Amino acid sequence: MTTEIIATDAGDARITWHPAKKARLVLAVSHGAGGGIEARDLQALARVLPAHGVTVALVEQPWRVAGRKVAPAPRTLDIGWRGIWPAVAERGLPVISGGRSAGARVACRTAGELGAAAVLALSFPLHPPGKPEKSRAAELLGAGVPTLVVQGGNDPFGKPEEFPGDGAHELVEVPYGDHGFAVPKRAGIGQDEAVTVITDAVVKWVGSLR
Repeated sequence: MTTEIIATDAGDARITWHPAKKARLVLAVSHGAGGGIEARDLQALARVLPAHGVTVALVEQPWRVAGRKVAPAPRTLDIGWRGIWPAVAERGLPVISGGRSAGARVACRTAGELGAAAVLALSFPLHPPGKPEKSRAAELLGAGVPTLVVQGGNDPFGKPEEFPGDGAHELVEVPYGDHGFAVPKRAGIGQDEAVTVITDAVVKWVGSLR
């Protein structure tokens, strides 16, 4: 594991690399507006994917590196993501653009212009809680590349059944999971099992990418 600082037009970002010995893909994945790369799903992917030929780049957006607690506007998030892209693409491997929550929106919005091979959307915030009329489905459907959505069954930002079923993306449900993929103690699945649902789904999906 190595860490580097990348200067972007939105400020300094930070990439923590988890390299695969024989990499065939790079997953560049960022956090949401309410947390950092310590999120359970991001850390689990960084542990598991390198053994499957995927180098994982955990990306901290400039606002997090600067110590701010509130994420900036979407446009600024996109600027930061564009700024780190040359660093994740310089190895000459196909790059999966990924993120959780707000980071998933960034990945979808910029996939086409950056030449992403695919998009991994973790806990895509389909709408603000309690406001399904304010849908962000257009961002998801506009990615234009193979897209995997991993969504908690009880995510207030959009439950799996709320997502459009037009075949533009694959969707995997984490049973009982909330927006952070936490599952209640009364659920029929433990927290470790819930995380394994995520990693197994992503491993299978990246294996299908050519």
